[in-house]
Amino acid sequence: MRLNWPNLLTWLRILMIPLFVGVFYFDRGWMSHPTQNLLATIIFTAAAITDWLDGWLARRLNQTSAFGAFLDPVADKLMVAAALIILVQLGRIDAVIALIIIGREIAISALREWMASIGQGRSVAVSMVGKIKTAAQMIAIPLLLYHERIGSFDPAYWGGWLIWAAALLTLVSMGYYLRMAWRAARAPG
Repeated sequence: MRLNWPNLLTWLRILMIPLFVGVFYFDRGWMSHPTQNLLATIIFTAAAITDWLDGWLARRLNQTSAFGAFLDPVADKLMVAAALIILVQLGRIDAVIALIIIGREIAISALREWMASIGQGRSVAVSMVGKIKTAAQMIAIPLLLYHERIGSFDPAYWGGWLIWAAALLTLVSMGYYLRMAWRAARAPG
């Protein structure tokens, strides 16, 4: 494993996960609930930015690697799973949403690995529906983490709608990937 800027940012994102989760375990006398929400939102947003930045740097600096290609989605999935579990614990989303999104991530990761093992990895490349799902999820989660009203803007309301849309898009994208994999697996030769 070669350590470069993109991989360092990915490792940083992984190291942010315990800090992110730990924010909600600080004593309320030391940190108020709104401050916890704000700090968790900042950490999650910073992690999302490093996700974009590490990919951009890898391409820009020609520092793509097999290890980076493996670690980047693992870091993303761990951060999103941690956020969803925290949001369930806080009562801000239904457990079914977390189960749909996390379950899909596990299933599609396994599907991609299997398809790569039979030489059909390109058949389950990222789709536009998957990208839209990710965008909805990455906007919804910070809104739900922040949760406090900003004037007349209610982040919890809009985050709630977006996370349900992300869950629906999660199911749609999973169906798409399964259909592509089924076709590729049944194709002769």
